[in-house]
Amino acid sequence: MAGLAAVGSLALMAERMFLAVALDDESRHAVAAHLGAELGDGRLPGRVVPAQNWHITLRFLGATSPEQADLMLRHLDAHLMVEAFRVRLGGLGGFPRERKASVLWLGVDGDTQPLDELAAECERAAVRAGMEPEGRPFHPHLTLSRIRPPADVRRLIDEVEPAGVPLDVAAVTLYRSVLGDGPARYEVVDTVEL
Repeated sequence: MAGLAAVGSLALMAERMFLAVALDDESRHAVAAHLGAELGDGRLPGRVVPAQNWHITLRFLGATSPEQADLMLRHLDAHLMVEAFRVRLGGLGGFPRERKASVLWLGVDGDTQPLDELAAECERAAVRAGMEPEGRPFHPHLTLSRIRPPADVRRLIDEVEPAGVPLDVAAVTLYRSVLGDGPARYEVVDTVEL
C-alpha cells in the first residue's frame, strides 16, 4: 500500500515540460510585425498561440519529475558541444498535411544542422532520464495556431511571404506548461547556455 502512495505522490510532483529554443524579444516582435503586415486584417485560422509562448520545441517531455529534469539539465550541461548560431525563421506550413492541417507553423530556413544536433542531444538527455524515445523525426518550427477541426491552409501558405527573421540561438531552455483558465502559460525552469 505504501508503494502505491509513493507512486501517486511522484505523479503529483511531475510537471508537463519541454526543451526548446526561446525567441528573443526582437525576433518575436519581427515575426508578429511580419504576420500583421502579410495578413492585413486577416487572422490566422484556429486557436492562435500567444506571441509570448512562441518557441522552437527541441523535445517535448510530457510529465517530468524534478529528478528527471535535473538529470536532463546535467546531461545537457556536460554534453552540448554546439556553438551559438543563427537561424532564419521562414515560411508557413501545416501539420500533418497542408490540405488538412491541425497545426499552422512557421518553419526554419537554411541550414538546420545545428538545430538538429541540439534536438538529438535533447533526445539523448530525455532517454537517459527515463523517457520513452521520440517516435517522430525532428522538424524545427514555431507553432502559430492549432486548428480544430483541421482545415486546408494551402492558400494561406502560398499568399504569406516567408518571414526571413533572424534568430540567434545561444541556449536550450527547459519550460514547464502551466495549464488552467485560458491558453497554457510557459514558464522557464532553467537554461543551458551553448
